[in-house]
Amino acid sequence: MKDCESAAFSNGLKKTKQRSAILEILQKNSQPVSAEQIFLELSEKKISASLSTVYRSLEAMAQKGVVTKINISSEGKALFELNTNMHRHYLVCLGCKKIIALDYCPLEGYEKKLEGETDFFIVGHRLDIFGYCPECRKKSGS
Repeated sequence: MKDCESAAFSNGLKKTKQRSAILEILQKNSQPVSAEQIFLELSEKKISASLSTVYRSLEAMAQKGVVTKINISSEGKALFELNTNMHRHYLVCLGCKKIIALDYCPLEGYEKKLEGETDFFIVGHRLDIFGYCPECRKKSGS
């Protein structure tokens, strides 16, 4: 946590108890989380912060590149995770809302092929795949 925290606050972000706790929550989560989830965890830890404070802190951290803001939630809510400087894609379960990060880019080769075929200079892409995880499929019998 100390490396993450020192990197976060060495780039001009003011260090506060709330921001340190938010970073700790993001670091321990294996999937992106919403501001509301972070707010609830802060409340459970008896750390005083309003939901708007959580949002402002997350936005400030996103602007500094400490966290990544992603919009893959089926409810349209932004989700946040620590910025690992890795290109990521996600599998999103429509049943339980679990989000699984892929460890590779399934479009890398296709992107190069498209550039060759179209002479289009591609600078990025997004791919989020929606479906049902094995646990939800078992529950529904499919």
